[in-house]
Amino acid sequence: MDSIKGLKEYVQSEEYRSALGLPKEQQETYQLLAQGEYNRNYYFVHPVTGRELLLRVNCGSQMHLENQIEYEARALKLLWNSGRTPELFYVDGSKQKLEQGALVMEYLPGHVLDYRMERKLAAECLADIHSVQSEDMEKYLISPEGSLEAILTECEDMFRIYEESLLGESHKKKKIRTLLERGWEKARRTELSCCYRCCINTELNSTNFLINGKGKKNYIIDWEKPLYGDPAQDLGHFLAPTTTFWKTDVILNQQEMDEFVEDYIASVNGRFPTEGLKERVDVFIPITCLRGITWCAMAWVQYQAPDKLIFNESTFRKLEQYLEERFLDKIGAYLD
Repeated sequence: MDSIKGLKEYVQSEEYRSALGLPKEQQETYQLLAQGEYNRNYYFVHPVTGRELLLRVNCGSQMHLENQIEYEARALKLLWNSGRTPELFYVDGSKQKLEQGALVMEYLPGHVLDYRMERKLAAECLADIHSVQSEDMEKYLISPEGSLEAILTECEDMFRIYEESLLGESHKKKKIRTLLERGWEKARRTELSCCYRCCINTELNSTNFLINGKGKKNYIIDWEKPLYGDPAQDLGHFLAPTTTFWKTDVILNQQEMDEFVEDYIASVNGRFPTEGLKERVDVFIPITCLRGITWCAMAWVQYQAPDKLIFNESTFRKLEQYLEERFLDKIGAYLD
């Protein structure tokens, strides 16, 4: 916990301990469980209840939000009835006693998703989550008007970091710029019509699933960047090669993608309309690929900073893979 200034003192503060029903004197031990680009997660056991919990400390916002941790907490509250997300116990976005936002949620068991063997379980998780409806979703969640254009605008913002950096390679800048222009052209000639919106995760890589098996509880965690939008966007992100290849070496073929969408529709089981879903998914996949590539380009530049708070060696190696010309050419084929 030493790497985050003030965190040790924070978990000993009266406000934190009182809110969670912890003894006045610290008895629990915090262990670093995992860290991403913007958050650090610490596992601990409540010394009174014996419940396994997770302290999540936010170190940045992909969405450029001042209230990032509160936004994530709101999504967890909205989705609690799905039975597929962790229970929220505490959130503090004040940044008064700690420079970062923090929340405490339920620690859930499970292993990361196996794309080859467990896609159907992932489809069931998503169908249950997308079926949750609440008037507060549209009120509290960001809801982009044009989803394809919103993704591409985000791509432009991220790619600008690489494009304007002296560290970026000129031939890669040109190649990614060409891919983006093709993405904009695809968006301009595509009309998406969706009559159903819900809370979508937008970042569905294999490590954001906790799988325990058929007939058991399976979950989706990490609700850092939820939107109120088209469920096809989530499916497109799940299936995109830039997603599946991120923590694995898997790139799904067309038959596997089609089977996943069919399993998802079967799992929805009429709870909301799915007409035209597959056609929309097919559009979201290549645009999502551009988001993955431009995020990697931005992150690659950020990883050059000597004072970066969170540095993940495996992530850095993957960034380099995604920016290889061979991989960029493979992504280009999805835009045809």
